[in-house]
Amino acid sequence: MKKVLLLGDSIRMGYDDYVKELLDGKCEVIYDPDDNGRFAAYTLWQANQMFKKHGKFDVVHWNNGYWDMNVEPPMAEAMHPVDEYVHFLKRILGECRRNGAKVIFATTTPILSPGAAADNTGTEADSIHYNDAWVQQYNAAAKALMAEENVTVNDLYALCKEDANYYKCADMLHLTEEGYRKCAAQAAKYILEALGEA
Repeated sequence: MKKVLLLGDSIRMGYDDYVKELLDGKCEVIYDPDDNGRFAAYTLWQANQMFKKHGKFDVVHWNNGYWDMNVEPPMAEAMHPVDEYVHFLKRILGECRRNGAKVIFATTTPILSPGAAADNTGTEADSIHYNDAWVQQYNAAAKALMAEENVTVNDLYALCKEDANYYKCADMLHLTEEGYRKCAAQAAKYILEALGEA
């Protein structure tokens, strides 16, 4: 059976189980249910661990963004300014391709208004700051890279914008169950297309 790897932050952790359900019997969907991919440098390390443990994948579906653009006091700038973000996206993409996988990159979901929230996946981060202007800037940089590299983009930003509240839950960063299910359905569609089974 073909193998699919899901990489990414807490948004991925919100939709990964639903993707697995949707693709049950069609491919093996693998992810770490307990480890948030956080910022892109961490995801690079995490991807390498998954490749060591599980071998070759047919498809990698992946997102990064919120942690990279986070300006967490007392730091004065983002964890990964845009140029560093793009650098690590290139590194992750290169490792996925060395593994032999087709890659799908998912954009960061939109923000209604600037604010901050605790991470909800056990990392003990208590100040993920968010701002839609940052999201748009980082998404634009990521999409430009993926266009250059001929990588499929799953535009979760556009998907969530279809809802008046962007499918946001009470903390205004993470998504409602409906939002995660919508993201999962779109991810599953792109994955099946990449596997040639759509």
